[in-house]
Amino acid sequence: MKHHTRNTQKGYDFLNNGISIYPGLDNTLEENLALIDTAAAAGITRVFTSMHIPESDTRALKKDIGTLLSAARAHHMEVISDVSPQTLAVLGLTTFTPSKFRMLGITTVRMDYGFSPQEIARISHNNQHIRVQLNASTLTPRILRELADAKADFSRIDAMHNFYPRVGTGLSEALLVKRNAPLHQLGIRVGAFVTTQDGRRRSPYGEGLPTLEAHRKLSPAHTARHLVALGIDSVILADSLPTDAEIRALGSLKDDCVTLAAELLTDDPATRELLTHTFTSRVDAARDAVRAQESRVYITKTKTTIAPANNIERRRGTITIDNETAGRYMGELDIMKRALPADPRVNVCARIVPEDLPLLGCITPGRKFSFALRSRNAGEHDIMKDNGSVRANATQTDAPNADESSKETREEPAS
Repeated sequence: MKHHTRNTQKGYDFLNNGISIYPGLDNTLEENLALIDTAAAAGITRVFTSMHIPESDTRALKKDIGTLLSAARAHHMEVISDVSPQTLAVLGLTTFTPSKFRMLGITTVRMDYGFSPQEIARISHNNQHIRVQLNASTLTPRILRELADAKADFSRIDAMHNFYPRVGTGLSEALLVKRNAPLHQLGIRVGAFVTTQDGRRRSPYGEGLPTLEAHRKLSPAHTARHLVALGIDSVILADSLPTDAEIRALGSLKDDCVTLAAELLTDDPATRELLTHTFTSRVDAARDAVRAQESRVYITKTKTTIAPANNIERRRGTITIDNETAGRYMGELDIMKRALPADPRVNVCARIVPEDLPLLGCITPGRKFSFALRSRNAGEHDIMKDNGSVRANATQTDAPNADESSKETREEPAS
């Protein structure tokens, strides 16, 4: 069972996603404060910060950190900070003291190198309710067993994968899924990072800060959906200054369904309205299509009639709705997993964008799914309006760029 809180807005459960703040590095204090405000307004609930980046201006870092932590605290945001000798020096501490971290507004401490499983287990029982975050990219089953043997309180522990500043050093999809599995078995939620494409990338490399190497040059609106479909529970924008549109896209990610970006091919109001709902994939999964469990019931309850239109070839990734000539099947909503010929009873009303086709494999029987709709030829930033995405089974997609090798990638600490 997962131990977590929910970020609820408009009656939906939203993922607890986040931004990153690096005082003394790329942004001015004013830019960082504006970033926190923008993120909070978009429903972002977490702030990741690192205080041991060698390129940071230490004087500016020490000057600004208190103001930034106060701003995050004012928005009731969870602040995740690494714990290292450099962090303690910046905060004016000689030893790790949970009460002092809590007073500063730091609510989660990332404990990576230099802490034994026994020390981590002891800290997980602190009476300040400080949460502990582990490095998901380097955790092994042996370390998890040692934590269990030391009676760690797993209800206060989550995990976050590293990000990788240099091209060619990010994780493969196969390794991420492998690392997630034992964590989820213990009820530990797992996070990962995505990188900006249109904003300010973090120095010194400026090559992006993704967890997965395959995500380095892809839009965070897409990569966040991909991570969630792979089993990730929280997504963090890792770079210094993402765009407002990228932040809003991340803030709209909902819990418990896979969301596919789709281009509308119909102007029919009833069809468009039906496509805004969240559906469940039927447990008796069809060979050729993902079938929605609720769509026909909805059409019946609302006494909606679907007239025949756009009865064309059904290519892989097209979204179809059966029309009134299908009789009791009117309202049947399917996503094509393989191509089928045109049928006068079936309207082709939308199509999954090419970059999201690999996510079809994540809609397993019983899994919820929804659509992030956009008009034909709309820009990427329009994709995430009003809909979000959530975790599917922690299994690999059929993404053509996914690294299927089980060989482990060399890890380096988030920095």
